[in-house]
Amino acid sequence: MSYVDPNLRREVFGWYSHRLGMDMPVVRYGHWGPAMLLFPTAGGDFLEAERMGLIQSVAHHLFAGRFQIFAINSINPWAWMNHGMPMHEKAYNQARFSEYVEQEVVPHIRTCLGNPHARLGAAGASFGAFHAANAFFRRPDQFELLLGLGGLYDLQSEFLHGYWSDDVYFNNPVSYVPNLPEGHAMDLLRHHSRIHLVTSRGAWEYPEFSEHLSHLLHQRGIPHNLDIWGHDMPHDWSTWYRQLDHYVAERLGY
Repeated sequence: MSYVDPNLRREVFGWYSHRLGMDMPVVRYGHWGPAMLLFPTAGGDFLEAERMGLIQSVAHHLFAGRFQIFAINSINPWAWMNHGMPMHEKAYNQARFSEYVEQEVVPHIRTCLGNPHARLGAAGASFGAFHAANAFFRRPDQFELLLGLGGLYDLQSEFLHGYWSDDVYFNNPVSYVPNLPEGHAMDLLRHHSRIHLVTSRGAWEYPEFSEHLSHLLHQRGIPHNLDIWGHDMPHDWSTWYRQLDHYVAERLGY
């Protein structure tokens, strides 16, 4: 069952990922325009944004060709949301998921765009913003835009309980961003990227997560936009509808 306008281009496809040992579906929305890779929230899947109305909330932008969305599953049920799994397995699966994004998803989207060098947008709300930020900061050669809505950017405070490993370090943005080496990646981040950390002071929201990442970016001289909305904007889909619509229309240059 589809929850979007039947006239909107919607394609569901996917493949078996040997890295992850499972089938990984992808859904594409829109006819043309630059691509945004959308990550689901903590318990969501690749169709979550459609079911919850987020896709329909920006359908007018998709019809206009301002951008197109590719939505994927996350690794959360086999990692950070799986309370019965040993911590080292969670971290290992997270690392393999990052490889899946970088070595499978991005090349596929570039093929769809007909541009083997396209830099994509990465977006997500809540825990999806964590995955979007991780993809963006790990590979600025693949991503030129980050849109994090009500994001969490540090696994340590909520999920690691003191556990640490290389798989955690290289997949936890607030850990590795302060230590990114100077060079081409930093040049891309400083001069050829757009970063929007969008949050609010409403119910169930934690703006300090975005403020902390913003502080680290300031320390590294990485330009970005920290946008804190009001107390009337809860950590919920109603807020993310408005934020995504606003940014596509006014701030993303799409």
